[in-house]
Amino acid sequence: MTGTGDTAVAVAEADGERLRRWRMVLGGGEADGTGCALAGRDAAMDGALGALYGGGGSAGAPRGERSAGLGGSAPNVARWLGDIRTYFPSSVVQVMQRDAIARLGLSTLLMEPEMLEAVEPDVHLVGTLLSLNKAMPETTRETARAVVRKVVEQLEKRLATRTRATLTGALDRSARVSRPRHADIDWNRTIRANLKNYLPEYRTVVPERLIGYGRAARSVKKEVILCIDQSGSMAASVVYASVFGAVLASMRSIATRLVVFDTAVVDLTDQLDDPVDVLFGTQLGGGTDINRALAYCQSKITRPADTVVVLISDLYEGGIRDEMLKRVAAMKRSGVEFVTLLALSDEGAPAYDREHAAALAALGAPAFACTPDLFPEVMAAALEKRPLPDPRPAS
Repeated sequence: MTGTGDTAVAVAEADGERLRRWRMVLGGGEADGTGCALAGRDAAMDGALGALYGGGGSAGAPRGERSAGLGGSAPNVARWLGDIRTYFPSSVVQVMQRDAIARLGLSTLLMEPEMLEAVEPDVHLVGTLLSLNKAMPETTRETARAVVRKVVEQLEKRLATRTRATLTGALDRSARVSRPRHADIDWNRTIRANLKNYLPEYRTVVPERLIGYGRAARSVKKEVILCIDQSGSMAASVVYASVFGAVLASMRSIATRLVVFDTAVVDLTDQLDDPVDVLFGTQLGGGTDINRALAYCQSKITRPADTVVVLISDLYEGGIRDEMLKRVAAMKRSGVEFVTLLALSDEGAPAYDREHAAALAALGAPAFACTPDLFPEVMAAALEKRPLPDPRPAS
């Protein structure tokens, strides 16, 4: 009898937990037919979700507690931001913040220092702050810079070491020579290339061919131009590209130039030592003139065979399409490695101009979206003039 009673209790608890979960999923008033009322932490979580997604009150919230709607005041929103950080993991908080900005029009409230101190910083929040940069009051600007710097430092910590290691290897390989001096011999590759000359009786390899690194190891070997579309849809790409630009600029073997554009072109190369300065030098939004941006980049190329141009854009061209394509073709003919990224972000498939993407692919410059983690491999392949890794060309 005891076993039967325990089983019944366990079944009842499982049914109760199932109803509780369904109630949390369904939201809304009157418990949505589940017959399950919420209390305590569950009610508070339901209230935070209802305020953003429900439009109505939380049936389980005790009378007198805030249950739905963020209102139009910063204190209400700040309290809500504190609530979601208490009840949900960081990844969920970032999604909810993004939805709140998009669904409830909270962008203007982000111009208040108290609000910025309450948010969970991420790439998308940085994009929103940059779009508000010109309208941001001076009292908020320093707080906004602190939020942006926190995100930039997190990204640099995640991406910098691997990027430098990957690109250093690519540069070393591209600089190999067949008659190196003794100090420049790459012994690992030399031994692998001469294994057929192994002499068992002497237990040694006779190297007929030496493989080594060039003497220019500490000089500039390659030039990279990052040409970044700063239209509003490219916000996350602008953030990641600025961080990568700073990382590339820190490598003595790569001369890096960073250019952002809409209908105008701005060269931010002088600010590459601080990606936060780069980001606040951008102006998200506006039109797009890719042709003008590429004309500027083309004018800065001095060593075509040693130059990689990376265009980061959704390719919605507002300028002269045929001229844009002619410039890409001319750069490729001169020996420039041309890479087109439709996006540089962790987001899903981007919207882009398929006609322009197909035209670039026909020129031998396929356009594809790229995650930040794949970007070092893409750049390494471009520096070595070999096929790009898993490009997923646009069709």
